[in-house]
Amino acid sequence: MSHEQWESLCDGCGRCCLHKLEDEDDGRMYYTRTACALLDISTCRCMDYQNRQQLMPDCLQLSVDQAHYFDWLPSTCAYRLLAEGEPLPEWHPLISGDPDSVIKAGISVRDIAKSETEETDMSDEIIVLYDPINKEADEA
Repeated sequence: MSHEQWESLCDGCGRCCLHKLEDEDDGRMYYTRTACALLDISTCRCMDYQNRQQLMPDCLQLSVDQAHYFDWLPSTCAYRLLAEGEPLPEWHPLISGDPDSVIKAGISVRDIAKSETEETDMSDEIIVLYDPINKEADEA
């Protein structure tokens, strides 16, 4: 798979840009509505994708070689779905042909995220994301 093909798998939902908290007792991950400061919440795209790793050292570069580590990604993520041998959902822009289909399907974080630049206690911002693939809540 070429770099361009790999990059095209991103549906632009912004879920991976939400901060997550790990329960120290059981290891479960919980999403918060707090998003990386580089996430443009209105478009659910990184404002400086090319330099994100220098600006945000915790930002991860996903690669096909790391697919076995993708279980922390949301269950709706194309990278995770392909790593698990699952098909892309019908709302994925590569399937629908519509770059806004992820927003129309209610998968994006556009209406729930807030920037980490707003002061907040992240434990007060824990949310449950609906998983239309498994028809249940998605808690990483």
